[in-house]
Amino acid sequence: MFSPKEMPSTASTLFSAYASFAATMMMVRSMANEIVPYELRAYLHSALNYLFTSRSSTLTLVIDECCGMARNQVYEAAELYLRTKISPATDRLRVSKTPRQKHISAAIEKGEEINDKFENLQVKWRFVCTEPKDQRSNDEKRFFELIFNKKFKDKVFDSYLPYVLLRANAIKEQQKVVKLYNRECPSDDIDGGGWGMWGSINLEHPSTFDTLAMEPELKQAIVEDLDRFLRRKEFYKKVGKAWKRGYLLYGPPGTGKSSLIAAMANYLKFDIYDLELTSVYGNSDLRRILLSTTNRSILVIEDIDCSVEVQDRQNPDEFQASSTSKVTLSGLLNFIDGLWSSCGDERIIVFTTNHKDRLDPALLRPGRMDMHINMSYCTTRGFRVLASNYLGIHQSKTHHLYEEIEDLIDNTETTPAEVAEELMKSDDADVAFGELLNFLKRKKAASIEIKEEEGSKKTEEDQEAKRLKLTRIARNFRKKAIKGKRKKKRSQVTSQRV
Repeated sequence: MFSPKEMPSTASTLFSAYASFAATMMMVRSMANEIVPYELRAYLHSALNYLFTSRSSTLTLVIDECCGMARNQVYEAAELYLRTKISPATDRLRVSKTPRQKHISAAIEKGEEINDKFENLQVKWRFVCTEPKDQRSNDEKRFFELIFNKKFKDKVFDSYLPYVLLRANAIKEQQKVVKLYNRECPSDDIDGGGWGMWGSINLEHPSTFDTLAMEPELKQAIVEDLDRFLRRKEFYKKVGKAWKRGYLLYGPPGTGKSSLIAAMANYLKFDIYDLELTSVYGNSDLRRILLSTTNRSILVIEDIDCSVEVQDRQNPDEFQASSTSKVTLSGLLNFIDGLWSSCGDERIIVFTTNHKDRLDPALLRPGRMDMHINMSYCTTRGFRVLASNYLGIHQSKTHHLYEEIEDLIDNTETTPAEVAEELMKSDDADVAFGELLNFLKRKKAASIEIKEEEGSKKTEEDQEAKRLKLTRIARNFRKKAIKGKRKKKRSQVTSQRV
């Protein structure tokens, strides 16, 4: 220890030494700045920082909700997968339930973390939600953070994330609720710049292939065609075709075209996009609509014969000038079978019409409308399906009125909708079948009366045509007689002058 008398001297010595050292360092620094190049000094500085800075052993992957304009599939998969990994340690959850769901579903709230284990890999998930910068804007950003040890980077990318995607797809199939999409009202932009977005509701239609009043062979053919379409992804890729399928449903109203579409959607678990061509501004709008639909979906265009541009060009007299749609036939063909049709996988396009003969042949060829399905009038086997649906009578059983009803159905053009309406009038089979029998008798009588009127009208038309023909013949005969008389008279006058 220094004595009190030595303290001032020691402090003065230390201060002098420090001042000398500082001056020396400033001189060295000045010389170094002049002699050592800036690039070398920057490199040495970064190298020292790298050596003396502690390095983290963890890696964080940020999984955004969207990739540009499209939804991020990894984000959607993580959202579904993490619902199955909620533990008692989680403090906050978001709960929801739709009408078609059997149970309440739970998801993690923002800021919550979930730990997961995959083989020998430990990972941590965190849900992050950033608030919008402006209260008037809606630019809220949501993403997941996946945190793990850096040494497992390859395993996360090669094994863990593909596993999450597979598990999410399985969960999605189990919880799938088929939705019906319809375009919301578009803006009044006459140039087609303002096009409506899709709005959706749950498809509550209970139709299945078991309840359709169709011939069993036809139903089986449709199911087999759908199954074959689903399992041929690699085949379509090998032959160079877009993975899509086109169906044309044609027949009179009330024959079950809409019910068949619902049955297809319920069977495949595909969403339905209902598109009205009259609401489309033009071909460019049609392409944007196609891009806005998702994979594994059914695009439905009903009553396609009502659009003037897609009617048969060989019969221009049938064109309807009142149509407001600017979609052309070439635009629709490119939409169905052109380059734009390849923008998406596992898509089905269904067209319906009451008048197949009005459609342009270019629309009917394979590749655009691959399978043509005739939705005919009700048959006897279709009637038995309806009796089973509405009255609970098994198709193998009979009723004392079956024979008379089936005979009338075979000889009367009756739609399944009309038969179903009569069967709904009573829960008692005897009463319901009696109502149906009376309806069929009235319909057959009306049909006979119409045919007789048409026959009588045809006879009258034939008679009128015959009368007009005779009148024309008589008129021509009179003209020839008058002409002959005039010619004879001129000849007599000429001879007299001579």
